[in-house]
Amino acid sequence: MTKIITIANQKGGVGKTTTTVNLAAALAATKRRVLLIDMDPQGNATMGSGVDKTQLRVSICDVLLGDARIDQAIVRVEEAGYDILPANADLTAAEVQLVTRIGREKQLSLALETVANNYDYIFIDCPPSLNMLTVNALVAATGVVIPMQCEYYALEGLSSLLDTIDQIRINVNPHIKLEGLLRTMYDPRNNLANDVSAELIQHFGDRVYRTVIPRNIRLAEAPSYGQPIMQYDRNSRGSMAYIALAGEVLRRDAKQNHYPS
Repeated sequence: MTKIITIANQKGGVGKTTTTVNLAAALAATKRRVLLIDMDPQGNATMGSGVDKTQLRVSICDVLLGDARIDQAIVRVEEAGYDILPANADLTAAEVQLVTRIGREKQLSLALETVANNYDYIFIDCPPSLNMLTVNALVAATGVVIPMQCEYYALEGLSSLLDTIDQIRINVNPHIKLEGLLRTMYDPRNNLANDVSAELIQHFGDRVYRTVIPRNIRLAEAPSYGQPIMQYDRNSRGSMAYIALAGEVLRRDAKQNHYPS
């Protein structure tokens, strides 16, 4: 069964794209078939995968608007080991046009029907807002991973995102569930970070991933070279953290009988 995981948080700068790119690469390294979908008009996941967003002939914008088939837009990223459905600024126009369309929230889900079985994991990187693009990503998903920094305001934003996921489950996609909360840019020397982390674990229990993504310079540098951290510096702390997260994802899925370990 294909797992379609949306990486979402309406707060920017929490590590959504970093997580999408590096978790995709880490799972691809285990010989899983992986598709990364960039649903952010900024195209950061596209560029971070080594694909030039300014040179795209076909993108996810064309797919969502019905101007191209999804297989025509997918690009193979050989070095990283996964496929990507790339994005650029055209996606902003797609969002505007989708608002007036019937079934606008299901366009990505419908497009994926023809290719989903080709993959074990599909990861969707979302923009930092709860807009129509994010709604499309949630409607298409079987699960949601929420990256978040352990700071006070992060808890406020979390509740509204969880409410949105609940509404999607009730009204459109009964299969969606919270896969887990991922603590990112974590500094154990920060007392507030430790307090918020403890509060998350108290409220969400084992839905908080044990793996913690640390603040790491090499992890921050990798996107500017168009590489996942495993390519850029496999031995860095950031790389080791995402390799560990991939292992945790696989163990959870094996336990839930979603996918063999």
